[in-house]
Amino acid sequence: MNPSPYPSFRLLLQIEWLLLTTAILMQTLLPFNWSWLLLLQALPILALGVMGLRLPMGNLNKKIIYTALEFGLILLPATQGILATRPVFLLYLIMLIRSCQIFKRSGQFVVLTLSLLSYSLIVLAKPIDTERPRVVELVWDWRISNILLFSLTLIFALMLINALLSERQSREKLEKVYQELEMTHQQLHQYALRIEDQATLQERNRIAREIHDGLGHTLTAQTIQINNALIFWQTQSDQALIAIKQAKQLGAEALLEVRKSVSVLRSNPLQGQLLESAIDNLLQDFKQNTGIEVSTSIHVQQSLPSEFNTTLYRIIQESLTNIYKHAQAKIVNIELLQELGFVRLMIEDNGNGFDPTQNTTGFGLQGMKERTLALCGQFMIDSQLGQGCRLIISLPIDNFNDAKYHINSYQTIL
Repeated sequence: MNPSPYPSFRLLLQIEWLLLTTAILMQTLLPFNWSWLLLLQALPILALGVMGLRLPMGNLNKKIIYTALEFGLILLPATQGILATRPVFLLYLIMLIRSCQIFKRSGQFVVLTLSLLSYSLIVLAKPIDTERPRVVELVWDWRISNILLFSLTLIFALMLINALLSERQSREKLEKVYQELEMTHQQLHQYALRIEDQATLQERNRIAREIHDGLGHTLTAQTIQINNALIFWQTQSDQALIAIKQAKQLGAEALLEVRKSVSVLRSNPLQGQLLESAIDNLLQDFKQNTGIEVSTSIHVQQSLPSEFNTTLYRIIQESLTNIYKHAQAKIVNIELLQELGFVRLMIEDNGNGFDPTQNTTGFGLQGMKERTLALCGQFMIDSQLGQGCRLIISLPIDNFNDAKYHINSYQTIL
């Protein structure tokens, strides 16, 4: 079978074959009396069975013609005597099963109504011996009971088959949704990998540029000061001492640059630490190396996903690097709060500030913005020349958990 609009499945096909086999046995064996008439009575049933191998698709006219042929094959044995009407009950059930698969509800009710009317006419058309009143009464009782039983059976079968088909259809829709979700999940995973690769490449380029511009320049200047110290060592000891001190300071700055580069290159910057502890260690190192005062206010009520921890840590790390290099700030204020399903990060300094509309292409700002958008967050910068800078980031933690929950739910169901 390959019906429309609902897909068939093995259970209905097995029921149909069982009913067809029973109808043929009733037609030929009860009682068995070989004759060509017996073969003619079995042929319509066989033809009805063959028709079930392919149900009509789509076209309503084909469905109507198909159903009319079914009615003809069912009613044909009824014209060949009383015994030939015995399997009609089962054949109507077969037709009803098929109608549930090829018609919508309105078409199913039409087939049900026509089946009840035609079966009632067949039962009522049987002759009765009117000379025996008692027999007439019993026959009419049997007719009414038979028609009522047939009606209830068809109605029950209609409801049961529609329930089975609806369950099958719902399951297929759920499987389709799951497949689409899996496909979307894979696409998002591939997109995330591409973003990660791109971010890694940008990070490497930025670090290479910083090493060239920062560490390379510092080491070059240190080499010059060491050479100056060697030159002035015997003739101008004071100048040599000054050069040595400057070389030492440049060495400390170079070491700081190396530590920052190594810290950025770590795959897991937290290394098993809690977010609060990792941020505290980062700020202590920053204060010790730069002398800039840092005040913090961290209130996180529950453990955040690892994606959030890494993103928040990297943004704070990059912000501190930008403040040290460009802002010439004296004080930095960091607030990290979790409230109403969001994680809110605010980083503020009292440095030089800048015009955000004129400075949006730097690796630092671009990287922080991409990290925020990857978690469906909001990224905002408030800064003016000479008035410091304020960075505000909001990440929706509830939406992130809901997305992971739905993916796990579909995987559990199916």
